[in-house]
Amino acid sequence: MGERGSRNPLLPGGVSRYCRSKMYARRAQYKKRKTVAGPAKEAKPRFVTKQVRGDKNGSTRNVPVRTTTKMYPTEDVRPKLKNRKVNKPARLRSSIKPGTVLILLSNAHRGKRVVFLKQLKSGLLLVTGPYRVNGCPLRRVDQTYVIATKTQVDISNVQIPERVDDAYFRRQTKARKSKNAGEMFEEKDTKYQLSDARKADQKAVDAALLESVKKTPELLWYLRAKFTLHKGQYPHNMVF
Repeated sequence: MGERGSRNPLLPGGVSRYCRSKMYARRAQYKKRKTVAGPAKEAKPRFVTKQVRGDKNGSTRNVPVRTTTKMYPTEDVRPKLKNRKVNKPARLRSSIKPGTVLILLSNAHRGKRVVFLKQLKSGLLLVTGPYRVNGCPLRRVDQTYVIATKTQVDISNVQIPERVDDAYFRRQTKARKSKNAGEMFEEKDTKYQLSDARKADQKAVDAALLESVKKTPELLWYLRAKFTLHKGQYPHNMVF
């Protein structure tokens, strides 16, 4: 019989025919498990001998090291799993900068063009219409539901109050009062009323923003018009 050749012959140029992972399978090295004998672990005793007092109780008694629970719940209770997830604010898209005109795609003001002011700690965007232009007040929106345009508004002279944050937009819930027998079936409509502080903040922001908007011709009418699509128009082919 002739001499046995190599399992991985060389090709012209000195390059091996098979790669390292292929030779791992050809040699069946996955069957040869390498086991390294670690240090022998000492078997811990399950019971401990303790001294017992009393003549009639015996001198010693074996007590288990790990005792089992004596109380069991009557119903199966699912244990709470550890949740290591930490909510982090989303990164601001590169196309969205302070002063960018955005198109809203959700909520009651969808289709309106608004001006982006800043990003809050929660990751939501603070925008405004302004309110005097298209009826959109100071509100928070998710950047997932907006289209960023290339139109920019100079907001360097707009001063946003420091109190305008995420807690600023939370509605205050009143504590429920105990009802009498006569008031049980009476329904009272409680409408949400805007506070005077929010009205003052809206007027201050709109006044400074309108000065910048009026400097650009036809920008006021651009913010006032709603975004709509007609037949044959496709958003993915448009440049906003």
